[in-house]
Amino acid sequence: MRPTMNVAVVKYNAGNIFSVLGALKRLGVCPTLTDDAETLLRADRVLFPGQGEASHAMSYLRERGLDRVIRDLKAPMLGICIGQQLMCRHSEEGNTECLGLFDTDVRLFHPQRHEDKVPHMGWNSLSFTRDGHRLDDGGLFKGLKEEDYVYFVHSYYVPLCPETAAVTDFVQPFSAALHKDNFWATQFHPEKSGRVGEQILKNFLEL
Repeated sequence: MRPTMNVAVVKYNAGNIFSVLGALKRLGVCPTLTDDAETLLRADRVLFPGQGEASHAMSYLRERGLDRVIRDLKAPMLGICIGQQLMCRHSEEGNTECLGLFDTDVRLFHPQRHEDKVPHMGWNSLSFTRDGHRLDDGGLFKGLKEEDYVYFVHSYYVPLCPETAAVTDFVQPFSAALHKDNFWATQFHPEKSGRVGEQILKNFLEL
């Protein structure tokens, strides 16, 4: 990680942004929280975190032209929680057309058992293999072990798809992380996931 690395965090109407800023600062990074197009396009790394509702979040992004800016990014970008969902094609939440960076849709959990409580909230494990094959994480999970635990809070999920980079099982197996080209995303919150989450953020900054 370069000491002068320019790290930008996308500012939009989503919660939980400041815990991400705090986690980056603990790693020695001084991030810029911004909705300015030029600042985002010049950044060495971009994070797109947040908690919120999909249709309201996409409305904010479109009103400010940030949907086009995010699609045009060339630097590594990491979406977190609703950030991952907004990077997909469509969300059942509010019947929302999203950014389309990942060619898959976001669905609402439909619990099959009494013990499956929605939202999915708490610690769950990651798997980095599928059908006996290692998934392509592009280096985001370097140094992590199969079945390491991370923290989730969500009612909507991304099904398994060609861009799946890590899997978690709740109600059914789903995409805990996605990767395509310079775009990475996690459904879980690395900034709330202790040592494992800190390693993931560090890996992202070093990609």
